[in-house]
Amino acid sequence: MNAPFLAVDRARDVRRDFGRLPKGADVEAYRVVILALPGFSQLTLSSFVDPLRLANSVSSRASFEWAIASLDGNPVECASGLWLSASTDFARTGQSLQTGKRPNMVIVCAGDRVEKQSSASLLRILRLCGRHGVPIAALGTATWLLAESGLLDDTACTIHWDKRAALSETFRRLQVTDRLFVRNARVATCAGEFASFDFVMELIGEHLGEEAALAVCRHTIASHWRSASDRQWTSSTDATGIGKALAEVICIMEEYVENPLPLRDIARRVGRSQRQIERLFKHSVSSSPMRYYLHMRLARAKRLVEQTELPMVEIAIACGFVSASHFSKCFRTVFDINPSACRN
Repeated sequence: MNAPFLAVDRARDVRRDFGRLPKGADVEAYRVVILALPGFSQLTLSSFVDPLRLANSVSSRASFEWAIASLDGNPVECASGLWLSASTDFARTGQSLQTGKRPNMVIVCAGDRVEKQSSASLLRILRLCGRHGVPIAALGTATWLLAESGLLDDTACTIHWDKRAALSETFRRLQVTDRLFVRNARVATCAGEFASFDFVMELIGEHLGEEAALAVCRHTIASHWRSASDRQWTSSTDATGIGKALAEVICIMEEYVENPLPLRDIARRVGRSQRQIERLFKHSVSSSPMRYYLHMRLARAKRLVEQTELPMVEIAIACGFVSASHFSKCFRTVFDINPSACRN
């Protein structure tokens, strides 16, 4: 799969849904360079790129152009084992940022093992983007790399929920949210996977208008796209049958992992009795509220054990345990392994 700067895809069925172009559509193409790192999520990348292809069909012109860059210009393997062809490398991407033909946005797309993927050439690109005013977007776990570069200090951001705890504890100055994506004038972060679709649909709507974006949405058989303010995890709980009332309780538990609340305080915050909450949990997840809360905290701790080098005592504190020994005992009871053995 290669994605150089492309000509127009003239699929008539998509254009038929759109009709005429919005006023002012005859503008220069919006050019994107995507930095694909080994192990990137194919779902994350496809969810971002394919709507751009459809937007070109809708507008009957190359409204968007994109290129894939790998570290050395060679094909790069995604997490599912497929190989992606690259049309350029990081060095030439850095050179293009210093010319008049620089892209409108640079996208960084990474995968699970993002912590070890920072490089001098990547940091150079990020610095050049800042120097020349080129917006940067991180898809999925790539937020980690922007954090390492210092671009996100004291800035709201998001990352795929599986890395959220590790990012928050490793980079304390970040304001890590669980939103689908967060944007400002110079940098955007996106949770990746299907959230990449929501992010790119907002870009398409800004560039071509809402009517064009709706036509793209119809072609993908999506009823709508979500806004940046939607949440990654608890926003989907209704769809899994948990229900709004229980989702509200779980949301509070997620917010207070480091300083767990007693059930009476949770009940007061959601305007329900403790007994009502106990019945909700028993009916929906076959667990007591506090047992569910404990497992949530331990799941976060397990991610920190596996994804960071934080001392066990810091992980224990970050997940609301009074001591490292108490944490270790609870961890062993649930996962049948000590935290240190789990890390090793």
